[in-house]
Amino acid sequence: MNGFKEELTENILPFWIDKMQDNYYGGFYGQIDGTDHLHPEANKGAILNARILWTFSAAYRLLKDAQYLAIAQRAFDYIVDYFIDKECGGVYWELDYKGNPVNRKKQTYVQGFMLYGFSEFYRATGNPQALELAKDFFRLIEKCRDNRLEGYLEAYTRDWQPIEDMRLSEKDANEKKTMNTHLHVLEPYTNLLRIWRDKELKIAQRRLIDIFITKILDCESNHLNLFFDEEWNVRSSAISYGHDIEASWLLFEAAEVLGDKELLERVKNISLKIADAASEGLNTDGSMLYDRTGEHTDSERHWWVQAEAVVGYMYAYENSGDIRCKEKASGAWNYIRNHIVDKKDGEWYWSRLPDGSINRKDDKAGFWKCPYHNGRMCIEMMERFGMESC
Repeated sequence: MNGFKEELTENILPFWIDKMQDNYYGGFYGQIDGTDHLHPEANKGAILNARILWTFSAAYRLLKDAQYLAIAQRAFDYIVDYFIDKECGGVYWELDYKGNPVNRKKQTYVQGFMLYGFSEFYRATGNPQALELAKDFFRLIEKCRDNRLEGYLEAYTRDWQPIEDMRLSEKDANEKKTMNTHLHVLEPYTNLLRIWRDKELKIAQRRLIDIFITKILDCESNHLNLFFDEEWNVRSSAISYGHDIEASWLLFEAAEVLGDKELLERVKNISLKIADAASEGLNTDGSMLYDRTGEHTDSERHWWVQAEAVVGYMYAYENSGDIRCKEKASGAWNYIRNHIVDKKDGEWYWSRLPDGSINRKDDKAGFWKCPYHNGRMCIEMMERFGMESC
């Protein structure tokens, strides 16, 4: 597999088309495990479905293949019919395999991903319902904003009341504000701005960019802090190399689409500093490590981290002209092709473990293992950089 288009159209997308459609209960199955065993009665996560919607919408918009449109439409219909809470608004966190809500928690993070999917589906199809839903979810997320101290609070009960457990997952700190949620509100706001140049949206996007620069970014290390209390006090010393390199290009993209030249120049310089800081996680084999907390480094090579490294360093190359950035992107892509792509059963492995062995414990497809990071990598490389390989 030599090119990004080939990887997208002959490996990643066919896996989801052929193996993940639930033709009995609708939508998509909730899990194929790390040994490629389908679990047809696994719960169905909102994150997975929103990311399928975004990925296949973007693929159709770029490549105009009718089978991608069919999958995007399937995802859109299932989300509208089952995930959206018709009474309280927003989407549920999790359904059972039959489509019944089993976790009605309202996580700000996933409302953002739904907005991302709706806005991309509109870009691909012009579907007016998708645009209205995207606008509705923007207004919904804005109600999650901390009007006194800025930023967006993590999670709520079904009826949007305060909730004790705000975590996205068990590995996350239970704090009221996180870098990750803000990053994935910034990202869909950027996409919505492409199709809806609303004044309030522009204000919200500018405010988000400022939050990254003034509250989330550590100006000494140029890494991003991950967890905060309500008053923006840092509550973790962990560094996530994958989120650093992902944020480096999403932050630049946000300023670029906003269209303020002075702000864009400022953000470009910051973006390059973040990408450079993320390079601390690079290995000589081209891969990027997962994270570091104090003296402990997690050297597992996660699929999504490698994908974001390719895109992030290509943005850094475009913005700096430094050939070393392109070499870093190429190194990550080579590592992906040689060690992360599953050439036998399709899609990508979750990770390579520190000893180099394949991680079979975590999913091939599931609640968090989606076609979004790797699919978006291919789409970005094709659409923005006109490349099929580094």
